[in-house]
Amino acid sequence: MGRTLKDKVVLITGSGSGMGRSHAVLMAERGARVAVHDIDPDRVAETAGLVREAGPEPYEICVDVRDTDALRDAIEDTERAYGPVDVLVNNAGIGGQGLALGDIDAETFDAMFEVHVRGAFFATQAVVPGMKARRAGKIVNISSNFAMGGSHFASHYAAAKSAISGLTKCWARELAPFDITVNAVAPGLLETNLTLGSIGRERIAAMAAEVPLGRIADPVEISYAVAWLASAETDFMTGQVISPNGGVSIIGI
Repeated sequence: MGRTLKDKVVLITGSGSGMGRSHAVLMAERGARVAVHDIDPDRVAETAGLVREAGPEPYEICVDVRDTDALRDAIEDTERAYGPVDVLVNNAGIGGQGLALGDIDAETFDAMFEVHVRGAFFATQAVVPGMKARRAGKIVNISSNFAMGGSHFASHYAAAKSAISGLTKCWARELAPFDITVNAVAPGLLETNLTLGSIGRERIAAMAAEVPLGRIADPVEISYAVAWLASAETDFMTGQVISPNGGVSIIGI
């Protein structure tokens, strides 16, 4: 698809591994200047190395998205040092999806919302003033297929991702007058270290058998959707949740 993101500054939270790393590398291949973020400095450095091989020099950010002040400061530093953020991808997440209702304690519940919802909310709050001033910007949130069709486990995860979908629709309406688009990608099952640690390979295999296309996604297949929503090709799309899930959730008119 060429360099559809040439010279765009793209900040991807949680891009130190897994799906976020895939987003970062693909964006770099398409010409973006990628700000790599993770809580773990080693993972940041690893992804930054791959991004450097794929495209322009990256910017490295290491901060906990649950620390709102530190997150805001880090984003301000990024914009001063690297350039205004054109695209924000709210990808940061944590595991723990393999829990039944009775196994979810208050600490686990709060952590799920603090990372997924609070992190996305305040990262977005930090970049929006600049986007408004420039009357341009794209926000891509990572939701989940679980938020669309539910699940027989991980209700706290599905609830947090449902909140992300709700924020997407609200922000799309609020920010449309400033030519800022807000969309979400709700992936189906992926085999990443996060997922393996949460539900294990046996459950992944069982869930993969239920996918109409007969397999689970490769992370880059999700990244294609994220990169598309980050590009000018979707300038007239906002408030939408798209779900690359192999046909697990076939919904609509």
